[in-house]
Formats: sequence, C-alpha cells, structure tokens
Amino acid sequence: MSVMLSGSVLSVTDVVRVARGGERVELDPEARDRMASARAVVEATLSSGEPVYGLTTGVAERKRVLLDPKERRSFNVRLVHNHRIAQGALAPADVVRGAMLCLANSYAKGVTGVRPELCEMIISLLNAGFTPPVRTLGSVGQGDLGPMADLAHGLLERSGFVLAENEGLALVNSNAFTTAWASLALADAARLMDVLDVAAALDLEAFGANLTSLHPVIAETRPYPGLVYSLARLRSLLAGSYLWAPGAARFLQDPLTFRCIPQVHGAARDALSYALAVAATEMNSSQANPVVVLAEGRIVSVGNFDIGPLAAALDFARVALAPVVTSANERLVKLLQAPFSGLPAGLAGPVVAGTGETGEDALSELAVAGQAITVEARLLAAPVSYELASSVKAEGIEDRTTNAPLSARRLAEMVGLIARVAAIELVVAAQAIDLRRAVGDIGADAILGPDGLGLGRGTGRAYRMVRELVPFIRAGDTLPHDLEPVVGLVTRGDPASELELPVDQPGGAQ
Repeated sequence: MSVMLSGSVLSVTDVVRVARGGERVELDPEARDRMASARAVVEATLSSGEPVYGLTTGVAERKRVLLDPKERRSFNVRLVHNHRIAQGALAPADVVRGAMLCLANSYAKGVTGVRPELCEMIISLLNAGFTPPVRTLGSVGQGDLGPMADLAHGLLERSGFVLAENEGLALVNSNAFTTAWASLALADAARLMDVLDVAAALDLEAFGANLTSLHPVIAETRPYPGLVYSLARLRSLLAGSYLWAPGAARFLQDPLTFRCIPQVHGAARDALSYALAVAATEMNSSQANPVVVLAEGRIVSVGNFDIGPLAAALDFARVALAPVVTSANERLVKLLQAPFSGLPAGLAGPVVAGTGETGEDALSELAVAGQAITVEARLLAAPVSYELASSVKAEGIEDRTTNAPLSARRLAEMVGLIARVAAIELVVAAQAIDLRRAVGDIGADAILGPDGLGLGRGTGRAYRMVRELVPFIRAGDTLPHDLEPVVGLVTRGDPASELELPVDQPGGAQ
C-alpha cells in the first residue's frame, strides 16, 4: 500500500500513516503532467521579462528590484539561506516527515510552477526515511519561512538538487510545517477523546453515579453529532454495569462534571471535527505565492500563505478541549474526597490491625499533580490567531500574522498534558471501584458485567488493563512514583483496540 499524491485527496490519516508509519509515497502521473504544464508557463514568463513577484523580482521590500536573468537561480538559493532564521529545539521527526509530505502534495496540485523533479526529490528522500533537522520557532504563520528554510536546506544538502527560478521561494513560502503539526495533533486529540470517554465512564461507576444523565432522550432533544456519538459510546462502555440496576445511584443528581460528560465531550468532538475538516482542506490547497493560472497562461500574486482558517480552527479545538480536562480533573478530585465519594478520604485502603498504618495519605497527592497539569493544559487554550507581532516589516506590507504554528504547537502540548490527567483519572477511578466493591455498593445482586465485577463491558476491560499496570494501593503501600506505563496506555498508537468500543462515528467527526 502507498499514499498517492495528487494535490487534492491527501487526508489526515495519510499524514499519520506516512509521518509515523513510514508508508510509501508516490506521485500521481497526472499531477506530474500538471506540474510540467505550470512550469512551461513559468518558463514563458521568464522569457518575456514580465515583472512577477519572486520570479523576476526580489521579495518583500525588494519587490521593486528586477533580478538580473543570470542571477535568478542563485537568488533562489540565497532565499533559502537567508530565511534560515528559525530558533529553538528541533521539531519531532514525525512533524518534519509530515511537512515533507504536505509540501510535496501542494506541488502536486500543479500551480506553484516548480519542476516535477523537485517534488520527486522530496518524495524520494521521504521514502528513504531521511528527516532533516528543523527548528520549531520563528514563524508567524504567513508562510513558515524559518522552519521551511531549515527543511529546504536539509533536502538540498542531502540530494544535491540544483534549484531553478521560483523554486527557492516555493520551498520556503509554504505552511507545510504548520499543516503537518496541526494534522498530527488533531489526530492525537481525536484519538484521545475515545480514551477520555473510557476514563469518564469508569468515573461514573467509581462515583456510583446516576445514569439518567445518559438517557437516549438527550440525543433526541439535542442532536449535535458529537453529543450523539459521545452518548452512544458512554452507554456502550457501561453496558452491563451495576449502575443500570434500580436504586444503584447514590444521588438523584450528581455534580455537573459527572452529569454533563456527553455534552462536554460532544462539544469537543464537534470542534475537532471542524478543525480536522479545515486541516484536510489546507493540506490539499496551494499555500504558494505567486500562483500559476494555467487557464490564463499567466502568474498572479496572491495571499494563499495566510492560513487564518486553520489557525482559528486550532484555537477553537483547544478552547473546546479545556472543559474536557478541567472536568476530568474535577471528577478525580471529588473521588478522592470522602464528602463527595462516600469512600475513605484519599481512597485509602483498609487498615490492617496491628500494623500501625493509618492509610491516611493513599492517593490524595495525585490530586495535586492532576491540578498542576490541568492548569498548564487550560492555559494553553488561550487563542492566538488574533495576535499581531508587528506591522512594520518589509516596508509595512507584511502587516498581518496568523500565528498558526503556535496554535498547532500548543494543541500538541495540550493533548500531551491531557493524556497525563487521563492516566491519573484512570488510576484514581480503579482505586475507587475496588473500595466501592468493598463497601458493598457493587454487590452480588448487581447486574454483573462480563468480568463478574459489576462493571460495564468496556469499563471492566479498562479496569483490568489499569490493574495490570498499577495494583490496588493498600494501607501503608507506597504510591506509584511513575505512572508512565498508564500514560503509555492512554497515548498508545492504536488505543482503539484496547480502550475503545466499536461505535459508528458520525459523519465528519474524524
């Protein structure tokens, strides 16, 4: 199997397959023909001497300077070198590979005017597993100039490819870096939502919650796609749970963070669905300037490097994820507090007589870790797409920014932090479930799930997986200092096979 680049059908799933799975990439023959036709327009324009931005003229404040025909090719090399202004740590390898893929696909659209050989060179190095070093900081989102210059330099140095007119500009004046990072982060966020459903469902059993909050009438009366899907998953995860038995619920109404799980998760899913659709559009678009208009046989200057839609969609996704993580943290804190849970404070295990152990600390301190991580995650939700860095560069013509790279990077960081809160949530819920069994809330007369514990068919499976990694904490036991195995369970490449149940996804939600 391979991913075929045509400039119009690349998907977020394809980006994940290539960037992380090493899937082979090929160029559609028709795309190669389109690129050759567009290049012919470039060559004709070069022969005519017509002023065209970045082709026969300089760029930015030197846009009025006509290039000496003998220096046009060396000018493109200098463009790459002079834009290597990126700073900071190196980007993850999967982001760089994703950027190479998105860049090649944008060329396959056939409007940038580069030769097909440039696109084929990128694909060849991608298939060979080459990942050039690319620094993360230094782009305001109007073309990822700094990171893309790093990428271009690495590709050219490795391949020995000789740039022609327009190709240096086409390499750096692209948002492929942001598009790739955004796509990977959104894919991770969508996958994490499935695990968050599992943790939330386990919380309901751990709390002894009232499952009227999952009544089908919710979907009938508020038919948002994300809400409908989240509700169906939660009900499926809890199929067979003791909570469906009459009188199992401890309260008529639970705190909102327990009662409104399908609404909160549904809103996040709808936001992610929108952002995923925007990312798919962006990766199948040309972000270049100028653009070849084949039908007119000419080249026009445009602003396609402005990816405001993606920047705003990423902001939207983070804003919608913030209530998910704050609700998850609030649930785990309430499970640790006796007045809310009805269980021992800190979910302390039974004290063994004569040991001198009190069990007073138990899991209490996990609340501190959860709160600290949640604060970081929530602060990353602040929108950035309306920020303006400066309006004076390039004689005032570069007076707008999207900050899309920052928006993408913040989403990736936020997803990583939420995964850690979910890991704590799972450990706390498993401890509470064991204690609730001990006090008889999950008794022999309950509706038993397939695991015989009175848990749902999905929550029971999740409980067992957590218990394989973290045992029940008894009085005097040391709290696990390292929850990385549970974090790995949450962030694993295909958690669907372990923590997810097969519920049909609504249209456009992935």
